[in-house]
Amino acid sequence: MTELKEIKQSQRLLLKLGLARLVDKRLLAKHLVALFLLRENLIASFGCLGKEIKENEFVIKCQVYHSSFVDEEGITKACGFPLLPLKSHIKGPAPVSDQGKTDIVDEAITFFRANVFFRNFDVKSPADKLLIYLTFYINVALKRLEGCRTLAEGTKAIINLGLENVPVPGESGFPFPGLFVLPQSQKEADIALSIKLLRNYLKQIREETSGRLLSVAYRPNGTPNKWWLAFAKRKFMNIIIP
Repeated sequence: MTELKEIKQSQRLLLKLGLARLVDKRLLAKHLVALFLLRENLIASFGCLGKEIKENEFVIKCQVYHSSFVDEEGITKACGFPLLPLKSHIKGPAPVSDQGKTDIVDEAITFFRANVFFRNFDVKSPADKLLIYLTFYINVALKRLEGCRTLAEGTKAIINLGLENVPVPGESGFPFPGLFVLPQSQKEADIALSIKLLRNYLKQIREETSGRLLSVAYRPNGTPNKWWLAFAKRKFMNIIIP
């Protein structure tokens, strides 16, 4: 009786989200446990921005996911970007992170399908700024993957994206001109060094993010994962993707 009640509760919740046609009742019954675990992600992913859904006193609120890397001690910065450690073998200036730990790329991919719906992002730490940048980059990468029907095609599109110029604050094409600013009090040589450091870091982290994104955007058999590629149509912070 308890399971039946929970199934009906989930069905009513999905009706409120307008997803009734997407979910087979038999699927709800068969994958009940998985549905419960994914409930919050389903709501965030299908656009309940600014809404609060009440179901038998069960309240779900949509919220921005922030980075957990709030400790700035020992972290080098360039133009306001914290150069956080990465689990990466790609050559670059990023410190090497323990392979068993979560890094900022993991956070960006994990939070993407919820955060991409938001037009505003309340920055609570410098790491949030990097999270914003990566969320936008994932948005751009998915747009490039749109229409790529195989992993091979997607890989080629991502490689081409990696060959493009990486703009930094102060340059045309940088998506968040007001979020990161060039230092004004340093010597010209120091500013140039900071810009070079940042460009190399962004190039490294974009390449690392691209590789991990391919592993979720495509299934093990090389076919597209529609539950990821569908988000190519979204516009993070209402920014038009070039």
